[in-house]
Amino acid sequence: MKIIRRPRRSRKSDVIRALLEETKLSLEDFIFPLFLKDGDGTKEAVPSMPGVYRHTVASLLKEIEECILLGVKNFCLFPFIDDTLKDQFASESYNPESIYLKTVRKIKTHFPEAYLMTDVAMDAYSSDGHDGVYQKEAILNDETLPILGKMALAQAQAGTDIIGPSDMMDGRIGYIREVLDKEGFKEVLIMAYTAKYASALYEPFREALGSTPKKIDKKTYQMNPANRREALVEATLDIQEGADVLMVKPAICYLDVIKALKDCYNLPVAAYNASGEYVMIKAAAQNGWLDEKEVMLESLISIKRAGADIILSYFTKEYAKLLNKSNF
Repeated sequence: MKIIRRPRRSRKSDVIRALLEETKLSLEDFIFPLFLKDGDGTKEAVPSMPGVYRHTVASLLKEIEECILLGVKNFCLFPFIDDTLKDQFASESYNPESIYLKTVRKIKTHFPEAYLMTDVAMDAYSSDGHDGVYQKEAILNDETLPILGKMALAQAQAGTDIIGPSDMMDGRIGYIREVLDKEGFKEVLIMAYTAKYASALYEPFREALGSTPKKIDKKTYQMNPANRREALVEATLDIQEGADVLMVKPAICYLDVIKALKDCYNLPVAAYNASGEYVMIKAAAQNGWLDEKEVMLESLISIKRAGADIILSYFTKEYAKLLNKSNF
């Protein structure tokens, strides 16, 4: 046959496939989410997230050290707070002696080379389990902003490098940016959870954090999974208010939204490979239904190919081990 153009020529060996590969993953693309709990004991497994733990301070520092040796340098810290410390207004979130803020300071002291992202949202500290002030079956937007401002400032004072407001309150990026700038923290970045959808894929994360809402759901502030154009509205507002990075969460189920933000804006785009996306692969692999390594790589590549510059993923350490040819 007279076939002039043969695309299979570019696929005939590992070497040529690697040479012509359009999308490449690097450890520098990743942020590794970690969970912190109080106590002097050992780390404890999160039942619904195989391979994920709630760390004590000691085990967390050890985990970060191991990750840095593997080449992972970016981390995002989430707190598991005892119910006795929770209240309606999340006051523990800006207590300078809280386990979370003390640990942020320790991480930056022990590992100055590590780049640390911290979470700004009330749910981990709220007796109601919501990202905003809960009153009379509603989440109050404007009343929440001062709390988020105090939380962000306390984290900046503790030494965080990047603030991650995950609450989805209107106007929170501008409010936080103004607070940080006024207090001299102009160099602290803000990664806005720009398009955080009201997804069913967060349940394992909520178990890890102990933050399941007590009443009503989060659909009045997290986005409708049916909407894509609305993400562009959120992104425009976040940029106007001073965001440095735009994030989409979840990732795999919202690749079109990642692409839309990448195509329409010049800011870096992050994607959070959500807990439900992680555990679906883990569960299928444990049952022998899927090849975990191959599906992990394919899913991460899909997120990068869609346009994500940054990927927050619970697979980060496993991917690093793979690159270092350690045990997967």
